[in-house]
Amino acid sequence: MQPLTFVKPEVSNGLAGYFRLPAKKMPKIKDKKKVSESESSDNDSSEDEKPAPSKKSKSSLPEKDENGDYSWQLEKMKYVKVRAFKGNVYVDIREHYLADGKLKPGKKGISLSVEQWRRVKELIPEIDEAVKDL
Repeated sequence: MQPLTFVKPEVSNGLAGYFRLPAKKMPKIKDKKKVSESESSDNDSSEDEKPAPSKKSKSSLPEKDENGDYSWQLEKMKYVKVRAFKGNVYVDIREHYLADGKLKPGKKGISLSVEQWRRVKELIPEIDEAVKDL
């Protein structure tokens, strides 16, 4: 195990900025589906057969969380949630944090009304073009 590295940041924000943990490489996890498909292809001589389609629920929506919100994970602690608040529906894009073993929404993020969300969706082609341009 590598020791902690002492780093003096340009702007001190407490002890958290002074110590840096060494980077760890996460072990690669084999996809069970791929492994089972490769094993089954070794046993079957016909390569023309397609695997049976996976059974999906009729709805493409994820299950609701404990608060009754639909939720999609973007990154480790960043989520998109669809929630109701005071009788209005919002699309919430936000960083979360752990407190008392529960995932809670943080200050960094934005809640868009349905109308604002529709406008963002209309702007996506233009935004994609701007991203390509930069």
